[in-house]
Amino acid sequence: MPDDPSQQHRPYLVPQPHRPADEHRDALVKLTYGAMASHVAGAAVRLGVLDRIGEGERTADDLAAACAAQPQAMARLLRALTALGLLAEPAPGRFAATAVGAQLRTDAPGSLNALVRMFTDPALLRAWGHLDDSVRTGAPAFDTVFGTDFFGYLAERPALSAQFNAAMSQGTADTAALLPAAFPFDRFATVADVGGGDGTLLAGVLRTHPTLRGILFDRAEGLAQAGSRLARDGLADRCSLVTGDFFATAPDGADLYLLKSVLHDWNDEQCRQILGHLRRVVPDAGRLLIVEPVLPAVADASGDVIRYLSDLNMLVNVGGRERTRDDFERLCRSAGFAVRGVTPLPRPNRFSVIESEPV
Repeated sequence: MPDDPSQQHRPYLVPQPHRPADEHRDALVKLTYGAMASHVAGAAVRLGVLDRIGEGERTADDLAAACAAQPQAMARLLRALTALGLLAEPAPGRFAATAVGAQLRTDAPGSLNALVRMFTDPALLRAWGHLDDSVRTGAPAFDTVFGTDFFGYLAERPALSAQFNAAMSQGTADTAALLPAAFPFDRFATVADVGGGDGTLLAGVLRTHPTLRGILFDRAEGLAQAGSRLARDGLADRCSLVTGDFFATAPDGADLYLLKSVLHDWNDEQCRQILGHLRRVVPDAGRLLIVEPVLPAVADASGDVIRYLSDLNMLVNVGGRERTRDDFERLCRSAGFAVRGVTPLPRPNRFSVIESEPV
């Protein structure tokens, strides 16, 4: 009890020491505001802020005029981008890109402009507002929100489909640089990339291994930018484009097959269909390489949170999932493949190479 009885009902006068719980609360508040941060980056991309700043400095008023934006609102956006580490403010009202923010420029080497644009697009974000519904049902919320499945939605919107292809290409560029050294491709004659989109991954393999020939297999909308991509890389004469649906068939004629970021889009039964078609065309001495993130058997806070967020993104938008090594082994075994090894690509890349062979 306080020495002064008059103070016993006035606890707000007692000094409050710093408590460890304050740090915990701050961490939770920052986490809750995280969705707003992604919208800030998305707005910067759609307004073209980083492209207009380029490698120099621009004032808030200059940028507002260039982006047809309200000056005070633009200044507020720029300050938020600075707080997020995407911009710097070297002098009051003047802004420059940081090394991180520069990756949002469309002309930057290793640009992630298209990836950020796609992953902050309403087509991907609206279903996230129904994550709790997907957790209750185990079904993708996207289908309920939009009245169709995600890939059907893209197929009806060529511009958004092209944006998605560009995002997947940017997201694959790092893997395309690392994969060619992670497996002995020279043991094979022809590699087929199934669901390979614009050919970013296959081009990386073919450039590094000049004796290989390639087959790029995908639906028409997936291959829409592939011809021009392979031509720019000087690989058009070494790679055949084959249009098809991996739920119906798989291309023959290869002794090595790639599946990158395909299986995580689909549930186990759908994956067995895809793998079943591949099992019929992979020769006995051939191999199947599955390139996907591999979740650890036990989750903890020291792991890579992106893999777990991607897992939930698969749930709400397409109905797929990320998998552990045991999951991949069971899935492959059910389709007539055996996993012979799992090789993580060098960090910070999040993908692993799962080598499988027919049994």
